Amino acid sequence: MHQVKANSFRLMFIALFHSLGKSLIIFALGVSLIFSIGVAQRSGWLVSQSGGFNASGEKTASASRYICPMMCTPPASKPGRCPVCAMELVVATSAASNDGISITVDAHARRVAGITTAVAKSEELQRTIRAVGTIEFDESRLSTIAAHADGRIEKLFANYMGVEVAKGDNLALVYSPQIYTAQAEYIAGLDNTILDAVVTESGGLSELAKERLIEFGMTELQIQELSESRKPSSRIQLKSPQLGTVIEKNAVEGDYVKAGEPIFKVADLSTVWLILDLFPDDAALVRFGQIVQAEIQSIKDEVFTGRVAFISPTVNPRTKTVRVRVEVLNLDGELRPGDFATAKVTVPAMPLDEVYDPALAGKYISPMHPQLIRDTAGSCPLCGMDLIPTSELGFASQPVPGQEVITVPRDALLIAGSHAVVYVETEPGRFEIRQVSVGVLTDQKAVVTGGLTEGETVALNGNFLIDSQMQLIGNPSLIDPKRAPVFSSQPLALPVKDPLLFTNQLGEQIDHVYQLYFELQLTLSEDRIPSVITQNTLIKELMDLEANQEIPKAVKRFLTRARSATASLGGSIEDWRSKFRNVSHALLRVAADIRGPATSLKLVHYHCTMVPGNGGDWMQSEGKKQNPYWGSKMLRCGDLVRDLSVDAIANELAGDEVRQ
Repeated sequence: MHQVKANSFRLMFIALFHSLGKSLIIFALGVSLIFSIGVAQRSGWLVSQSGGFNASGEKTASASRYICPMMCTPPASKPGRCPVCAMELVVATSAASNDGISITVDAHARRVAGITTAVAKSEELQRTIRAVGTIEFDESRLSTIAAHADGRIEKLFANYMGVEVAKGDNLALVYSPQIYTAQAEYIAGLDNTILDAVVTESGGLSELAKERLIEFGMTELQIQELSESRKPSSRIQLKSPQLGTVIEKNAVEGDYVKAGEPIFKVADLSTVWLILDLFPDDAALVRFGQIVQAEIQSIKDEVFTGRVAFISPTVNPRTKTVRVRVEVLNLDGELRPGDFATAKVTVPAMPLDEVYDPALAGKYISPMHPQLIRDTAGSCPLCGMDLIPTSELGFASQPVPGQEVITVPRDALLIAGSHAVVYVETEPGRFEIRQVSVGVLTDQKAVVTGGLTEGETVALNGNFLIDSQMQLIGNPSLIDPKRAPVFSSQPLALPVKDPLLFTNQLGEQIDHVYQLYFELQLTLSEDRIPSVITQNTLIKELMDLEANQEIPKAVKRFLTRARSATASLGGSIEDWRSKFRNVSHALLRVAADIRGPATSLKLVHYHCTMVPGNGGDWMQSEGKKQNPYWGSKMLRCGDLVRDLSVDAIANELAGDEVRQ
């Protein structure tokens, strides 16, 4: 009986133990889960959603997260520094927009992140080409004084290097029997008039002897003195043919010399050459006569100026550079050949047909000595060559209008490989990613050739933080920029200026290019894929315009873009329409510069904001508005941007002058 009770008690105890054990295990699991959630929240892997955004769109404190600008670690719930890169964590309080290409940053986060903005400007931009070089002798001002006959040096008047001499100064006294014989023959010819008259047909004995004396180095003055004294001498004075400094002395007193053996070398150091090595793309922007500023290694805090005298037509096969020679005045003798120099050349940021230099405007310049500039035509007193107008070298007589480019501060760009993006503030606090095409980069600014229009606001400091937020929420970013729009939401901005009007055969060719474009535009508006024949004909016509010498170089850049964009057209009609915008943008820029007779009378610019990817531009010559991007779906969608006819532009320019 007792055994049965004991067994029953033991069974009850075991059952109770199993029941409590399961409860304890469940309890332990619950505690560990709560602990894990707490750890995840503290580490930032799990963020409470109770905070969210308030009614004003600002994120509440409970939802604030702190992120590393370099995205090294997961977001944190408390401020501090990144344990990986030690950068200060910043508040992540940006809200994603519904469009998938932008974020909204509230005022508090903007202050913490230090986000600043700048406005894209249209301006004439210069850039500085920097190069290193050496000071060298002006080779056109070097003279070698050699022995004209065999002899012995009896006396050196310039007996050390560095002696400064004037033209006609005695350098050495040379003994030579050959010179004595030649002088005697000359005197004999002068004294024996009968013998001199016999050889008159050959110039006379005295004339032949005089020529020989000149070949032996005697000057006209020395020969005149000999004819008066009638006393030949076996010694001759070597004289300096120019003003300068003795830079080489190859003999001493008592040396025997042979005819033609160099004795002295004299250099005029009033002008020296600065030899620079430039990369070919930089050398292409430099012009003859352009001013260059240089700082010399041995002369601190002083800037020397010179002008470009020669640009090598070849590229050095070893260094892949182009040699540029600069002529620099050295009247004080401070510049020493062999010294190093750093030079700066200021050139337009984009290649131009003409540049304006006030010192050269409407002037004439020596083709051999660019420091010699005159107001009127004439000849160079140094080389005797005719002065040439500076206009032939690409220097304008007046400031050249219409050479502005779109620029932004360099810090506004985020560049990775061949891609560049900016963040455009389209509304207060709303930053939209935009792909841009970058031209030239200067020290402070960047030329944007596509993707931005004048007046748009871009983010500067803090734009990398904006990009990291775009990555977090899965929007396009610098890591994946292909999904970002490549066009501005605003119509393409064109300069207000009179285009060049061609009325000859070239004008008809220009009009034909526009007509082929109109065929593409009309066909797309009718929901049809354009003919390949039209496409190829347009490519050929654009290529012919690029090769025409009458077309300005600045226009040829856009003709090249138009040709490349036309060649890329193809695929479905949607593909045609998405790429047609590139063709339109390029030819709109061409239309701002050159026209034929027909397009000078009728040409309009339209823009449709409904085109995917921030809208689309196109041109028409006449007729009702026909949208090539939508076709029959929204054929009349779009707004008139400008009447581009020559008369309309003239009225616009006249109105600007009245307002000014």
